[in-house]
Amino acid sequence: MNPPPGLADVVAQPLRHLGDVVRLIEALVAAELSRPRPPDALTLQPMGELLARIGNPQRTLRCIHVAGSKGKGSTALLCEAVLGAAGLRVGTYTSPHLQRWSERYRVGGQEVGEAEFVAAVERVRPHFAGLQGNAHPPSFFDFATATAFALFENAGVDVALIEVGLGGRLDPTNVITPLVSCITSIELEHTDRLGTTLAAIAGEKAGIIKPAVPVVIGDLPREALAVVEAQATRCAAPLHRLGIDFTADVTRTSADGVIMHAECGPLALDLTLPVLGRHLAGNAAMALACILHAGLLPLPQLADAARRGLAQVALPGRTEILGRRPWVIADGAHTESSARALMHSLDALDCRERHMVISISSGKDLAGLLPIFAAKASAFVVTRADRQRSLEPSAIADWIRLHFPGLPVRVVEDPLAAVSETLVRVPSDSLMCVTGSVYAAGAARTALALSPTD
Repeated sequence: MNPPPGLADVVAQPLRHLGDVVRLIEALVAAELSRPRPPDALTLQPMGELLARIGNPQRTLRCIHVAGSKGKGSTALLCEAVLGAAGLRVGTYTSPHLQRWSERYRVGGQEVGEAEFVAAVERVRPHFAGLQGNAHPPSFFDFATATAFALFENAGVDVALIEVGLGGRLDPTNVITPLVSCITSIELEHTDRLGTTLAAIAGEKAGIIKPAVPVVIGDLPREALAVVEAQATRCAAPLHRLGIDFTADVTRTSADGVIMHAECGPLALDLTLPVLGRHLAGNAAMALACILHAGLLPLPQLADAARRGLAQVALPGRTEILGRRPWVIADGAHTESSARALMHSLDALDCRERHMVISISSGKDLAGLLPIFAAKASAFVVTRADRQRSLEPSAIADWIRLHFPGLPVRVVEDPLAAVSETLVRVPSDSLMCVTGSVYAAGAARTALALSPTD
């Protein structure tokens, strides 16, 4: 397969600074969108070839591997908070990003520095370029994931937290043998690529389970749970279930955070999370279970690190409070269960009106998402947070007008304008929530950085 015109020239250029990296990444993403991969190209072989060329850095890493329809990114960040509080040097790879590509890569609890990022990308780039003439060349996500492994090896991290990008079985991250595998949740999502039933999607996510490697799972639907349990049995992988083998009980929620009691093996802890949303307590419990079963910390140290680390954790774009008068919330909810969790979390905030600024990505179920958002909405503003991936705002607005006549709806194509213009209109005793996709949450953070609220 020949690379798209111009791509060969881009990947052939050495990288010197962050601007070069951003231009390279944008070119790779554009090429990926213009050259859909045929079904027979969905294999881990290109990733394996790329990693072999750069010395298989993933083999030097101790990893925790996290998959799921929702909650996998926050679970990884919660793990990071605990392990960092224990003094470990942690590498964290998540996707997608909210505002900048380099957000996907964290070392020591911070976004990677420019010099380190450029060096890791440059380690991968010439080898990626050399494979572009293959029948099945490595993809952009192969490139991005290989960069993470190179970065974490270069940085000498003690443990790497690796979030699955899509599915699990054929995801480029699935070349590692982790200390623990985690599946946070399973819903109908990406049905064009993962299958149209919960069982099919569960089969893809259960593909990260490795022989004899412990598995931590969230509260999965029965149909999905049966598939995951069967795969764990085939792999002789010990299975640890939220609500059965470890628990998270919320005792109080408010705008200031969640107070919870967690029990995980011999651990019994009262914890405080400075986040909005009781659903995040389950993710915190999964993070503790992952660390416990990875054997990374002795119990007294794990208990102390959990109390200190979780009390300071930040989860950008996850029911994140960006302002208080009025309330301004950014959240990447894009599935039915995450939308319900978001709207339930908003109930903890005293507000007269709810103004919803939404952007929804292609392939999402409007009929599933929009009624949940609309149930308590005072008005909608529809925007396009990502030029390539977001649905046409006017089509979303037409759907709302058809099914919820009388509910005010405006279209503002530019996401930064949508956020800033809506904020001016929202009374100080009310709320603006920017949601529908990770890209929408990122647009809110960018807009509010330019025009901060109280």
